[in-house]
Amino acid sequence: MGSRNPKRKPLSRKEKREQEFNEIDNLEAKCEELSLKDREFVNFYELPLSSKTLKGLNSVHYLEMTEIQRKALPVALNGRDVLGAAKTGSGKTLAFLIPLIELLYRKKWTQFDGLGALVIAPTRELAVQIFEVLRAIGRQHSLSAGLVIGGKNVNIEQERISRMNILICTPGRLLQHMDQTVGFDCSNLQMLVLDEADRILDLGFEKTVNAIIENLPKQRQTLLFSATQTKSVKDLARLSLKNPAYVAVHEKSEYSTPQRLAQHYIICPLPQKLDYLFSFIKSHLKSKVLVFLSSCKQVRFVFETFCKMHPGVPLLHLHGKQKQTKRVEIFNKFSNMKCAYLFATDIAARGLDFPAVDWVIQVDAPEDAETYIHRVGRTARYEASGQGLLLLLPSEEEAMIDALKAKKVPIEKINVKSSKIISIQNQLQSLCFRDPEIKYLGQKAFKSYMRSVYLQKNKLIFKVDELPAEKYAESLGLPGTPKIKFIKKSETKNAIRQRPKQVSESERTTDEEDKHYQKLIDHEGDKIAIDSEDGDLLSLKRIDHELPDELEQKTSEPTSKRKLLKATSKKLWAKDSKKGQKLIYDDEGNPHQVYELQDEREFLAAGAPVVQKQAFVEKELTAMKNQDAIDKRIAKEKRRQKKLKYKAKLKAEMEAQELGPKTVLISPQSEDDEYQESQEEAVQLDKLDDIKSYGNKRNIESLQSDKATSDQEEYDGKQVRKDNKRAKILEVEEPETLEDHEKLALQLLNGF
Repeated sequence: MGSRNPKRKPLSRKEKREQEFNEIDNLEAKCEELSLKDREFVNFYELPLSSKTLKGLNSVHYLEMTEIQRKALPVALNGRDVLGAAKTGSGKTLAFLIPLIELLYRKKWTQFDGLGALVIAPTRELAVQIFEVLRAIGRQHSLSAGLVIGGKNVNIEQERISRMNILICTPGRLLQHMDQTVGFDCSNLQMLVLDEADRILDLGFEKTVNAIIENLPKQRQTLLFSATQTKSVKDLARLSLKNPAYVAVHEKSEYSTPQRLAQHYIICPLPQKLDYLFSFIKSHLKSKVLVFLSSCKQVRFVFETFCKMHPGVPLLHLHGKQKQTKRVEIFNKFSNMKCAYLFATDIAARGLDFPAVDWVIQVDAPEDAETYIHRVGRTARYEASGQGLLLLLPSEEEAMIDALKAKKVPIEKINVKSSKIISIQNQLQSLCFRDPEIKYLGQKAFKSYMRSVYLQKNKLIFKVDELPAEKYAESLGLPGTPKIKFIKKSETKNAIRQRPKQVSESERTTDEEDKHYQKLIDHEGDKIAIDSEDGDLLSLKRIDHELPDELEQKTSEPTSKRKLLKATSKKLWAKDSKKGQKLIYDDEGNPHQVYELQDEREFLAAGAPVVQKQAFVEKELTAMKNQDAIDKRIAKEKRRQKKLKYKAKLKAEMEAQELGPKTVLISPQSEDDEYQESQEEAVQLDKLDDIKSYGNKRNIESLQSDKATSDQEEYDGKQVRKDNKRAKILEVEEPETLEDHEKLALQLLNGF
């Protein structure tokens, strides 16, 4: 028997490190030479990639490069900024993930170096998909990667985000961590990647992206990829791109969509859209179809109603109002199903890779040609085939087809047999009648569609005035057309609504008061006449206030029950953010805020802050002293008036006693209590004045001692007992006989 080959000894840690360093040096040299070569690369192993990256690509069976990868990877590996534009499903994700991993590997990046690469995606689903691809091809590397998107626990992300080398994120959540997470540092960033860059750089994310860019270093490599790439100088300038290489695949090609994608459109009246869609579902029960609608409420209404009608195929729905866990669950479920229909908004239009989608149906027209390309790109990905169907209204056909042809989109018109169309209007009416929730969803779907058409920028395509609103509401099963505030109503309807209601003969009253009231008020014209015996004595003319058209239109509409309830409910009013503001008025009657902020320039122009402060304090002290003097004079005058009043009363009583019969005042408290009360008030006021003027402790103690008086006082030569209770006075004639004394005693006993 022959001798066996001895087993290789495993490499030591030192040998592995030396081998890795040698590989990195070779890769650096080869990447610098890439710009000097004009050859076309076909396979991944022909590029200067690390062995770990090649093993990861082989594990997921990525061997041959696509066209965008052949053009973008050499430039990105060389360290240049890249603007990549390629058809949907052409492999753009690998075109930026491979340079990202290789850059950090060549720089020997570790967890102690912090954040090295950042990938920003417009939607959560696309970010999840990129993260899964990164995990697949980078499993051999020792780099740490994290997924930061909305809908997840922020506290858990804050604990781990500072240890991540690569972040896949959405703009909003990334900015939140930049503002709130302690220890999150982007100052050492090496590469920034924007997937679907045209969507991220548009007006919807402008403020967020600008705030993110301010926190990133300018010395970095930037890669931008999209199916419809932006060339705006303004966008490229704020990203600090340096001599970017524009890599476009479909610029020289005949069409901007995949060749294996068959695209068609049909002309469909608005009230029959759901009939066309339901008929398509019944005739394609073994297909995997993605259906696009313009709003979340439309998606939910169509999903709920079609599920109750049992078309015979699984139905799913995906929109932005769902929770993140639910969205991921629906995304995975639809990806694994062979036959299903997914109703979705434009949240599923960009970058998502649903395998084996047969049809893409656009029930509502896209906002522009770029959105159409992204929507229809969910099918015919890579080398697969697919079909697209677009439903257009008669008013949308001409402008939309011209826009698509300008973007090199080949689309053909097809006709539909009217005999094959299934009408579902009666079924929808029955559902709305039996289920109030379906009716409510239908009303919301109607309003959201009309609003989406009204808010579109391209008014050549979207003409809200030409939409048959009443028939569309009937097609949804609604008993009436919901009111739409933002659409101007015809002048005839406004005239009918504003015309005063005519009272029939049976409703008129013959009461004299009503006749008199009718004489007082003249409803003709803009005058109110008040009749009298001499004719028109007074004539009050109404002021005709001119209101804006929008405000006048709102005031003409009847108030809804919900608004009336909100106006009368304190709880609903308290929750309303638009509450009244407190205002103060100056001497001229002009309103001002309670606290008004002064402009900084005006404040500094008035003088130094210390001088202004001293002047303000002196002014207020002077005002306080003047007010104190006025208060003292008023208090002194009040005390004097009380004394004069008491003296006049006492004098009147003394004169009455001298003129009238002799009387004896018997009371626990004499009449001079009023004088005592006035005296006590005077003492208190004098006490306050003395405290303000002197502030002496001895003076305060002496004033407190003056307050204590004796419990008994003499009045008319007799002792009168004081009590805290109200005084009782009994006036009697002077007793002369024994019977008079007994009678007086009984009166005293009964009184006390």
